[in-house]
Amino acid sequence: MTGSGAVSAIRGVRIATDDRRLLASDGPIDVVLDGGRIADIAPTGALPLRGEVLDGDGAWLIPGLWDHHVHTVQWALAAQREPLGDAASAAEAAARMSGAPMLGDGRRVGTGFRDVRWTDRPDLALLDERTGEIPTYLINADVHSVWMNSAAFRREGLHAPADGVLREEDAFEISRRLNAADPVVADLAVADAARRAAARGIVGLVDFDMAWNAEAWTRRIAHGFDTHRVEFAVYPFDLDRAIAEGLRTGETLAGDALGLVRMGPLKIISDGSLGTRTAATGAGYADDPHNHGVLTVPPAELQELLLRATGAGIGIALHAIGDVAVTAALDAFTATGAQGTIEHAQLVRHGDLARFARLGIAASVQPQHALDDRDAADALWAEQTAIPYPLASLHGAGATLRFGSDAPVAPLEPWHAIAAAVFRTDDDRAPWRPEERLDIGTALAASAHNGTTGGAGIRPGGVADLVLCGTDPNTADAAALRDMPVQATMVGGRVTHSG
Repeated sequence: MTGSGAVSAIRGVRIATDDRRLLASDGPIDVVLDGGRIADIAPTGALPLRGEVLDGDGAWLIPGLWDHHVHTVQWALAAQREPLGDAASAAEAAARMSGAPMLGDGRRVGTGFRDVRWTDRPDLALLDERTGEIPTYLINADVHSVWMNSAAFRREGLHAPADGVLREEDAFEISRRLNAADPVVADLAVADAARRAAARGIVGLVDFDMAWNAEAWTRRIAHGFDTHRVEFAVYPFDLDRAIAEGLRTGETLAGDALGLVRMGPLKIISDGSLGTRTAATGAGYADDPHNHGVLTVPPAELQELLLRATGAGIGIALHAIGDVAVTAALDAFTATGAQGTIEHAQLVRHGDLARFARLGIAASVQPQHALDDRDAADALWAEQTAIPYPLASLHGAGATLRFGSDAPVAPLEPWHAIAAAVFRTDDDRAPWRPEERLDIGTALAASAHNGTTGGAGIRPGGVADLVLCGTDPNTADAAALRDMPVQATMVGGRVTHSG
């Protein structure tokens, strides 16, 4: 659908990872591929190359990049919605929505606003004044709240609060309704977004859409989707169905001849977010000292979910942002013996760092969030004693790191995540909490499948999920990393992007 077919060899590339130490020379090499794997590696000219050969022309070779946290349909549909990430106030966001295009279903939808940065607040009357009788929805960048006008509340059959804002589960329900697009529309959007991701070196992602993803990916595969690998999640409301249908983490979806799509984890959301001021924290929020956020799943219920999923062969992806939620998540993993990830881990107590490694629980983190949230974290978490956005601290304690974007919360742009982790700034300001920076080798490993202990590499026998970079990542500055030229992307030796 997207690629130029499988290649049998790559000629004249240089390895950008520590795998280059397997060779006696730092010069250009040839890589022989067979059956979707790396068959041999040698200095250029030392091996006979047959079949279709991709000329690397001195490009730098790395393992294919994964985004370990994506809301696929919402990410894909974001391209059709009004971008509000740069809106400086509620008044500006409302005014912009008054001129936003109306979608085919009669709604106006905006996405990406960050009211935590505003001096004014969302207000139902303000949005009504600017948007009138056209149902209008503004989705917070963190997706944990949605600001709607009265027409939208009437359309959804819901009572409108004074500020017009729904939070947490109510907001998730609205997002589910907005994302329930016609399958043809959604699948075309997903295919287009997947091509853009391949152009940035993506070979796989973990799909956290709040939907029955087994059906959606079965349909996409049947229609020829072959751009990247997928591990799809289920949510607690579909756990019984997943168990009844025999879905087990790691198993390939029925009917997928290429073996691209596999069952992933059970996704559980155990607290809120920083931007919505609902992440569960030990100290109160600076602008609301009595607010400690919310634990949305009681400990007994959380343990029961982990036990049921684990007994059925389903791993766990547990959303925990605040330090109280992270501790509760680690406690639940300890009590049940479940395995999986803690998603986000944006505020972690010093005493909890080593527990990740002890329990074998990976920290699935989004480095760009640290930069997007640095001002909000400094302001709202000023009284916290736990560590905000701890990358180096987790890595130093032996935790496995897996990088992602949480798209559409941040762009699905793996090089932004890598640059954010290495440099801890994306503007002209000094690095934020520079002690939490990572080296480029660790950041690249965290961006490969299953992260820093996933074993991805460029060596004989390895999976031929590969990326050819136009610049050596090891010597690139922050700007060069963020804008890394990707010359080719391969999934199992098939070229999914070239140019």
